[in-house]
Amino acid sequence: MSRSRTVAEIARQRSVPYTRTEFPYNWVGVVDTVSVNRFRDHLKSMVEQVINNHVPLKVTRRSGADFVVVGAEDWEREQETLYVLQNKDLMRQIDSSRATHSQGTGYRPTAEKTNEVTGL
Repeated sequence: MSRSRTVAEIARQRSVPYTRTEFPYNWVGVVDTVSVNRFRDHLKSMVEQVINNHVPLKVTRRSGADFVVVGAEDWEREQETLYVLQNKDLMRQIDSSRATHSQGTGYRPTAEKTNEVTGL
């Protein structure tokens, strides 16, 4: 069984322009970048790479805007993160929890409650 190749490996093998760029969102911080022609030629393997490695792929076009391919699971996670960050009440609650935790005055469950939550 052969292992799946990364976008970078495909690009190097085919001697095509390929770069890794910073991406301004919450992903690992580095995104693979490939031309739309290369993306079209290797669609299946590149989509599998995006899904398996949880790293988005930026696809560049000569004319028109670039676009990003991201797995559905990662997209949903990012949407949840954006919801939390945009919810002022929830952010206040998180800040309050951080403050009580750092002061050591936060909620302390009993051993019984801890066992109930952890299933022990």
